[in-house]
Amino acid sequence: MKDDHTERIAALQSLQQPVAPDDSMAEAGRKVLLGELIVMLQREAGSRTGEDIEDVHIMRVSTRRMRSAFRVLRPYFKVKAVQPFMRDLRQTAAALGAVRDLDVLILDLQRFQATLDADGQSAMGEIIAQLDERRDAARSNLNALLNSKAYRRFLKRFSGFVTQPGEGAVALRQNTPRPYQVRHVLPLLIAERLASVRAYDPLLAGEPDVETLHALRIEFKRLRYTVSLFNSVLGKSIAEFITELKVIQDHLGRLNDIATARHRLDMLLDELDGVNMGMLNAYLDSLEAEAPALVAGFPEVWTRFNSRKVQERLSSALLALH
Repeated sequence: MKDDHTERIAALQSLQQPVAPDDSMAEAGRKVLLGELIVMLQREAGSRTGEDIEDVHIMRVSTRRMRSAFRVLRPYFKVKAVQPFMRDLRQTAAALGAVRDLDVLILDLQRFQATLDADGQSAMGEIIAQLDERRDAARSNLNALLNSKAYRRFLKRFSGFVTQPGEGAVALRQNTPRPYQVRHVLPLLIAERLASVRAYDPLLAGEPDVETLHALRIEFKRLRYTVSLFNSVLGKSIAEFITELKVIQDHLGRLNDIATARHRLDMLLDELDGVNMGMLNAYLDSLEAEAPALVAGFPEVWTRFNSRKVQERLSSALLALH
């Protein structure tokens, strides 16, 4: 292992502070980014080894949350100050994603394997072994990135950025009434994210297609990241609202997992023959059978999310900012 970051993590943790409603968006964002950087570093060692697939998952989520935070914070930081960090986070997320996608696919295939007879389990084991080789290659690429000088430079620069108040922030004009504090800006940001989700309502009449649901999944992810990044300054009911977001994201996420699996396994079909190809086709057929039920069941999940009861949880949480 190149570096376990123990000293860096301890130093960063000593500088953590909670987000306050009257923080500027730039400084609140800096606090949020600091917390996510710590999570990313804490999960790096496990992501390198692959002993627990949750390490890659959580490290990847932390990079995504930081990228989402930068999108939210775009008006409050100078472009040149944050653009390199966005690029480095995107590269790290891509390397983690290549491993994570295979983790999810292999785990799903192993569940399917358990339902087969002995011959079927053996054939599926060969398919899983091939995917495992691809995962090893993806992890080697990930470790090469994590061992690179570019990654170490990124960590050094980014650690400095998230711990230096005012670094890279757009200067505020004195005596100019511009909303810049968390309590002023966050309600509008969340409302905009929610509006982007609710805008899909006319498209969901009848039975929506998978492409529409995939696009909606991305909008839900952006809403959840925005809410979760700043949940410490929101009311207690935000935890229940985030739970509701997770339910609908899990539903849409399973559809996405199916699409991702189908794409990856289609590339394997040409490399297999005989029993193995038949077994892979059987698995793909099982996915095809699962997807319609998920699509058909989505309107019920959507209706619940849009209910007055669920939306009031968000409204109540926002009142804590006043």
